[in-house]
Amino acid sequence: MDVVVDGKRAHAAIGSREANPDDPVVVLVHGNGLDRTIWQLQTRHIANRARRALAVDLPGHGQSEGQALVTIEEMADWVIRFMDATGVGTATLVGHSMGAFVTLEAAARHPDRVDKLCLMGIAETMPVHPELLAAAERNELLAPELIVFWGLGQKAQTGGHPAPGLWVHGASKILLANARSGVLYTGLSACNAYQGAAAAAALVKCPTLLVLGRDDKMAPVKKAGPLAHAIANSKTIVIDQCGHMMLIERPNQVHRALMPFLP
Repeated sequence: MDVVVDGKRAHAAIGSREANPDDPVVVLVHGNGLDRTIWQLQTRHIANRARRALAVDLPGHGQSEGQALVTIEEMADWVIRFMDATGVGTATLVGHSMGAFVTLEAAARHPDRVDKLCLMGIAETMPVHPELLAAAERNELLAPELIVFWGLGQKAQTGGHPAPGLWVHGASKILLANARSGVLYTGLSACNAYQGAAAAAALVKCPTLLVLGRDDKMAPVKKAGPLAHAIANSKTIVIDQCGHMMLIERPNQVHRALMPFLP
């Protein structure tokens, strides 16, 4: 589906189901350089359980128009304007990686708009290696290669995915490499600069679920601890044999963690 936000087309996947407007809404926000398709193994499950699923493309990503936004705070406010454009009053927000920062910030800045919050692959800070930032700034293929190398857990690197024919390493690299020029660098810079996660977590009042990968090198489990501690009503689930790209690495385990939490 397409709506207009700030005069630009914003696109979202709805899980191949036109939902009843009275259904509870789940807004899913992808990570840096990715788009709504990273949620394709989750969105349809959500949509076909009497929920309205909206897996959005952030500006400059996927089929959404405009330039990629340069700060996490700007992205958080944009998500709320996207909800306005789709007629959504309140929703459960689900974010992965950069999208987890975005949804966390949105819940802190707009608490009346967020019913529940799910943060996947998050840490209190996500510093980016200078070599990765430099490669992304030059739009070199090295940038997605480094992200995939650091992002995937050992299990995903060796194959054996439960979905026949899905090559997690190759699919991840191609999706990142297909990002528009400058998008990877803009998002990495935003994550590198964002220092507000702890303060935002302290302001979150809604029920919150943290889903973390045991082998995540980009957002290590221990670095999510301060956020879980700061959010009064939170629960943490750690998925074994799982790196940062959990949505496609371990989709069944993500499904089992997420579905009982949703409204």
